[in-house]
Amino acid sequence: MIPMAYRHGMRVSELTGLQWRQIDLDTGRVQVMRSKGSDNSVPPLGGRKIRMLRKIRRAQPVGSRFVFLTSRGAPMTRNGFYKLLEKAGKVAGIDDLHPHLLKHGCGFKLVNDGMDTLSLTAYLGHRATQ
Repeated sequence: MIPMAYRHGMRVSELTGLQWRQIDLDTGRVQVMRSKGSDNSVPPLGGRKIRMLRKIRRAQPVGSRFVFLTSRGAPMTRNGFYKLLEKAGKVAGIDDLHPHLLKHGCGFKLVNDGMDTLSLTAYLGHRATQ
């Protein structure tokens, strides 16, 4: 979940609500249904993410709607992801880690990689560059 949120600049609700119908593993695309009035986007999935998602899908019961499930088979919740991220942050020695930092981190990485402002705005689903 953490790599997906970071790579695609996803909010927690977008991540926990991600369904298999939004993912095309053959073409390597994910349809991110943006919240808070943002524009939806269809960013590419890299080979590593495709392999990871195929592995997740094989481990789930047939017909599962949601991509990310709890250990009990229910859809992951916002609170569950907060706890998962907090635990990962402690292991990595990072204090005060919260999910929206993943979206910010995505933006910083893309800018540092040379992405222009308009492309970044579209990638993250923002409607304005401000």
